[in-house]
Amino acid sequence: MNRFAYIEARLNPNESFVSRDRNVKIYDGDQKTEFEEGEVVLTTHRLFWGRPGEIARAAVTLCLPLYYVISLSEETTASNFFGRKTRIIMHLRPPQADKGPGPLDTSRAAHIKLSGKNGLSVEFHSALRETISARVWEVMITNEMAISSSENKAASGSEDRLARIQKRTGIGGIERHLEAKAKATDENIALAFQDLSVLMAMAKDMVGLSKTISGKIREQKGEISDDETVRFKSYLLSLGIDDPVTRDNFTSNTAYFNSLAQQICEMLLDPIEEHGGMMSLADVYCRVNRARGLELLSPEDLLHACEQLSGPIRLRSFPSGARVLQLESHDDALIAIDALEQVQAATSLAVEELAKNLGISLLLAKERLLVAERLGKVCRDESVEGLRFYPNLLLHPVEI
Repeated sequence: MNRFAYIEARLNPNESFVSRDRNVKIYDGDQKTEFEEGEVVLTTHRLFWGRPGEIARAAVTLCLPLYYVISLSEETTASNFFGRKTRIIMHLRPPQADKGPGPLDTSRAAHIKLSGKNGLSVEFHSALRETISARVWEVMITNEMAISSSENKAASGSEDRLARIQKRTGIGGIERHLEAKAKATDENIALAFQDLSVLMAMAKDMVGLSKTISGKIREQKGEISDDETVRFKSYLLSLGIDDPVTRDNFTSNTAYFNSLAQQICEMLLDPIEEHGGMMSLADVYCRVNRARGLELLSPEDLLHACEQLSGPIRLRSFPSGARVLQLESHDDALIAIDALEQVQAATSLAVEELAKNLGISLLLAKERLLVAERLGKVCRDESVEGLRFYPNLLLHPVEI
């Protein structure tokens, strides 16, 4: 940290903006510092770190000249939200004698670490590596020396022509083009997030309104047809949930997963009943995250929560390895009888045909037929035309 200096966040004449990231903390070697949850801005020459809003106001912030950076590496650590996250390690040269005042006068560490709440963004990581590799500050020094030498030898007309060429070509022209492109991108992103903030502010009220209307529909069901009630309820439920369970509200994983399991059960009970009492984990993952909006769940958290379910829904694993959520009242005997009725109605069925008839995935259709086969209700016929299932007349002969 003794390479950082306190400097106003302003670009120098030959300096250009490259990238930025938010919620970034700085480590002095392996030691945590007080510089957390800040914004970091990368330019062609320096790295700025400031509290939210400080860099935009051109306030005094931490600044690390990139000529201190010898190389970059990375390390992977555990994250409470997404499993793993990556930190950037910047290996540094010793501080120069004329360095300005900074957060530390001395430090034993020869490197610093940049870390985010969920890891640094891929775009910032890539931009930092490319900037360090390009070493634009060294090229600028070389160019300035070459231009200075040529100015001493060339006439004033040659100097004007060289200046005009440099505006359009070379590193300066490329940097100006990148700066203009980055500025336009930032404006578009800011506008997009402005609209998103308005939408998210209204989302909770909309979901609350949907629950109120759903309650009124249940109370006055006689005044609305069943088809209209079911259709309108599906529209309202598609809006999502107004208070998703998040890890921030709990101090232990056990309490978090138990509460998350309860919410998943309440959310999926009706859809699972409508899908024949069973739903694959892939469909569960899509439905839950769609309802949660921006508070997305990782596959690991969803699986841990499903393992805590105790009723009326439970997690089931089939011998094939497929895992589903299934109603406790929906046992194998009922599944086998239902599959047998479907097969008898069509004389024989393939997996694809059963999936189409019931409106379920191929995975669930196959598992239903395999359950019926294990209980002796149906038997299979494998041929060049594929796999088909027939009623098992050996164990259950048809009475004439």
